[in-house]
Amino acid sequence: MNRFRDFLHAYHPIVHTLILGTVMARAAASMSLPFLAIYLSRNTSMSEVMIGVVVGMGALAGTFGGFIGGALSDRFGRRLIMLVALFGWAFVFTGFALVKLPVWFMLLNMMNGLCRSFYEPVSQALMADLTEPAKRFKVYSLRYLAINVGVAVGPLLGAFFASMDGALPFLITGIVYFVYAVILLALLNAFGIKQIEGEKKAPVTLASAWRVIRNDTTFRLYMLGGIIGAIGYSQVMVTLSQYLEHSFADGVKMFAMLMSVNAIVVIVMQIPLARWAERYTPIIAISVGNLLFALGDVGFALSHSIVMFVISMAVFTLGEILNYPAASMLVDKLAPEHMRGTYFGAQTLTNLGHFMGPWIGGLLLASYGGSSLYAIMAVVTVAGTMFYHVGKQKPSSLEISSEVSNRQ
Repeated sequence: MNRFRDFLHAYHPIVHTLILGTVMARAAASMSLPFLAIYLSRNTSMSEVMIGVVVGMGALAGTFGGFIGGALSDRFGRRLIMLVALFGWAFVFTGFALVKLPVWFMLLNMMNGLCRSFYEPVSQALMADLTEPAKRFKVYSLRYLAINVGVAVGPLLGAFFASMDGALPFLITGIVYFVYAVILLALLNAFGIKQIEGEKKAPVTLASAWRVIRNDTTFRLYMLGGIIGAIGYSQVMVTLSQYLEHSFADGVKMFAMLMSVNAIVVIVMQIPLARWAERYTPIIAISVGNLLFALGDVGFALSHSIVMFVISMAVFTLGEILNYPAASMLVDKLAPEHMRGTYFGAQTLTNLGHFMGPWIGGLLLASYGGSSLYAIMAVVTVAGTMFYHVGKQKPSSLEISSEVSNRQ
């Protein structure tokens, strides 16, 4: 009981709300979005290609929307941008349940991508605003744990509700986002977020923010490392299913089992590994994470049984646990105080790796086979670590950002 009380007092109530809200929001989104392609196939006349375009447009819109949302949050405040995103999400998912025309599905999914790209970096920036630096890595780790808890629960609920009515998961998701937005609005007002925002806001324009990002060599190198890491990560989250389906009799069941292993390892090991990683710099945590990614890839390349695949996925997931919170912490340390939202928003550009990864993996899988694909990705992932270490030697972004202040 004392530990729970200490945990509650360790972070600002808004931080607790955002972590709990992340579980709810990700569970709701995972209840509906994984079934979007199936829903479109069953309820519209769209072709497979058109469905792929509709689904892909969300990720594409989100890749470039994060920078805009993050920069706007630095200028106008976290509260406004987060609430616009949450109420926008409520509209989007309700729309999915009601519309029929393909063009509306495409527009709604683009809005979904924008809402995600606005909310995710801005919520991270707000968590950092309300948390002392020594505790931020643990907060980012808790946020990542919350994401995985939501993702683990959501699809099961989605399958249950979809069995009643295909549109029901989308409608419920819209309601969950609306309720979350209302609760968050009330709590933000109750805890005086306007005063906190007044201290954090800065007269940063999109143009001046872009100049800082463009000229920050360290940040660009970190983003290159992140893009390469995302290319490697997508081979397990996307391409692995194709490899298993083509190479093993029960490939689909194997992939489902491995996704469960991934979620379980994250939930069980997130907090212990976060405690270990807090003792080291984010660069060290990312380097160890990438090494574990590579070892997992080598395991996939050599695996011929479900037991070997499970062990390889467990090792790969340990790398994931270290890598993603450390990447957030790295951006947190790099970003000037008045541009934290901008930097977290620009970090969404690493999603280019998730966009390119399945295409690159598909080509390698078709040309050389799964074993060669994962051996190559092991080398690529380790090589990507170099960009972080080179970036560490470059000038601090705090120096570069001074030009923004000088030009205002």
